[in-house]
Amino acid sequence: MTEPGPIGTTPVRLIDRILVRWRALRIRPTALVSHPEPRMIGQYARGRQMLAGNFLMAGELIEAQGRVPFSAESAEAVDALHSFEWLDHLAVLGDAPARALAQSGVLDWISRFGRGAGPGWVPGLAGQRVIRMIGHALFLLQGMPAHDQARFLHSIGLHADYLSRRAGRAEAGLPRIAAQVGQLYAALALEGLSGNVPFVTQQMVSTSAVLIGADGGLPTRNPEELLSVFELLSWAAQALADQGKPPPAELLAQLDRIAAALRVLRHADGGLARFHGGGRGAEGALAEALATHDRLVTQRLGAVGDRAMGFVRLAAGRCTVIIDAAPPPIRAAARRAHASTLAFELTSNRRPLIVSCGDGRVFGPDWHRASRATASHSTLAFEGYSSSRFAARSKGRPELAEGPRHVGVELRHAPHARAVALSHDGYLASHGLEHLRYLDLSADGRVLSGADTLVATSAADKRRFRDVLKRSGRAGVPFALRFHLHPEAEASLDMNATAVSVVLRSGEVWVFRAEGLRLELAASVYLEKGRLKPRPSQQIVLSLRALEDTTQINWSMAKAQETPTALRDLEELNPLAVPQL
Repeated sequence: MTEPGPIGTTPVRLIDRILVRWRALRIRPTALVSHPEPRMIGQYARGRQMLAGNFLMAGELIEAQGRVPFSAESAEAVDALHSFEWLDHLAVLGDAPARALAQSGVLDWISRFGRGAGPGWVPGLAGQRVIRMIGHALFLLQGMPAHDQARFLHSIGLHADYLSRRAGRAEAGLPRIAAQVGQLYAALALEGLSGNVPFVTQQMVSTSAVLIGADGGLPTRNPEELLSVFELLSWAAQALADQGKPPPAELLAQLDRIAAALRVLRHADGGLARFHGGGRGAEGALAEALATHDRLVTQRLGAVGDRAMGFVRLAAGRCTVIIDAAPPPIRAAARRAHASTLAFELTSNRRPLIVSCGDGRVFGPDWHRASRATASHSTLAFEGYSSSRFAARSKGRPELAEGPRHVGVELRHAPHARAVALSHDGYLASHGLEHLRYLDLSADGRVLSGADTLVATSAADKRRFRDVLKRSGRAGVPFALRFHLHPEAEASLDMNATAVSVVLRSGEVWVFRAEGLRLELAASVYLEKGRLKPRPSQQIVLSLRALEDTTQINWSMAKAQETPTALRDLEELNPLAVPQL
């Protein structure tokens, strides 16, 4: 299951501990009447690392030879351990040593935490955990002594009982969906609980109906979180169908809307756009989730749309541009939202080219704070300012307290190009200027042309800008236009500093130019989940000063003429290779 962020970091309440301990005395071992096919995506190489004693959980490397650790420094790693994420990777191995480690890990958790102890007894984590326990039950039960099998089944029954009382009280959003899907899995799998299935299903559908917007998006505007919700609801629908229980029409309609949104948010290489705390998604997770959805529906979706969840997608010739074209989700995700309005990402074929730096949460509070700033995204920012403002709230953690009030979007498609005109007023109060951005992707996907404009329109805005200009000593108000490059994109500046050549591993060559301006290549970082450290990368920077009521910069990113339209980008991947940390 894709993990966009911690969903169980809310401290375990005393009532949860008491409830589990009290009910543990009354739950009796039962039997599994169904064994749903495990749909969680594990990684073979990660399983091998675990057998070698290296557990890489949410960017934290924990060494534990011959056992599964259940303590970590970061809340994200603790969540991953107590949600049994490691079980997916061991199940992919499927051999005797992997089974032995998985069995000992599950039984050790039951002994230490199975009666209400530890940080794992919050509904969202309990839901994830029981989904994996049931999904991997055949793998775990093989060769397990009868006494331990009884303990395992008792624990599943206790999870089912706990979730029947607490799933509806989980934190709204992904945690509540995880809890209710876990409750449904238990009702479908455990003997004597089939009568609960209609009620549990309706609760789940009602929760998702409130969460999912008409465009298939989430209030948090986190693409990877949307994928996690989609996976969970798809698994629930498939589990119902596998037992001859038709999934509710409303649930299938919700899945259709999410599928359409995810297709808008998917780059040409199959990964998701990385905005508002979300990553690209686990390798193959989006494709598998969409395939599961397509097996459930009889009516296939039409062409991919242009807009979803506040993002706009331009696509042509195996090239995709995805733009953050809405105000940030201040109320829904104040501690995770990014000041990324009008930032974009560009992917060509299987290779990301222009990116966002990503989410730095797993690398510590300083990286998290820096990653949320506008300067960490491929857009325009004034020196020392973000398009949205951050304010320290509870426990000193910065929250996005104020952002653009109006974001304009106008699609201007033509036979020769896919184009969009955008604007936001995030700098109006501070500088008296609006940011206008025009992006034009050619019909063959070989040229992305852009124009970024700062403009003061009303008399009041012009007075505010002149006041800011006066404070600068008439030297101009400094701002920068940034284009962050993927770490695997090799950039070089020409001798006159008027063009940057970017070579992708596929052999494609892209050239960046800006009319009449000198360019700079500067250091950047790529914050990638699952790694121990940020990856070094580069960024193209145009440093300028606003001196007039209107300042415009025209630029282009185009494939070099000698680059063929179609490349055989068939890099062979070794499934046994251990990935770099």
